[in-house]
Amino acid sequence: MIAQLRKQLVQNGPALLRVPAKLAPFPLQKKVMLDGLAMVFKEALEDGDFEFLEDRWLKVEVRDLDLRWYISYQNEQLVVAEHVEQEDVSFSGECNDLVLIAARKEDPDTLFFQRRLRIEGDTELGLEVKNLMDSIDLDSLPAPAKFVLHQSADFIHKGMQSAAGQEEVMNAH
Repeated sequence: MIAQLRKQLVQNGPALLRVPAKLAPFPLQKKVMLDGLAMVFKEALEDGDFEFLEDRWLKVEVRDLDLRWYISYQNEQLVVAEHVEQEDVSFSGECNDLVLIAARKEDPDTLFFQRRLRIEGDTELGLEVKNLMDSIDLDSLPAPAKFVLHQSADFIHKGMQSAAGQEEVMNAH
């Protein structure tokens, strides 16, 4: 019963979040993104590790929430824009998969080859972004952020496993 409820929440949760997420005004989305990026990439920003993104644009898209942001590094700080003329590289995926990647419950390469994570555009720039993401020390996150990330990822992972297990049983018949 609980596994079934978890499976339903994991499968339908993004659809329930789509409307409120789209209703959030861009200035609020931008503030949340910049604060979140500053927290997650604190050390990388201090070390100047974002210089490769200088005057270049990374598009991050959460497909099932119909959300997208454009991120760049200008004047030694991260910039988030609502629209740009042309992005240099694009990372896109479903909400659940992106949470699993962030919590290191799924490998981005595996999801890429399963076509669940799309990386398009400048391959070299995409690899630099991926390497920067891989370098994040999750233990350096504030305890509340780490707790929410891990709890969310565990819930999603178990819900997806439950759904996959039921699909295998159905295919066996």
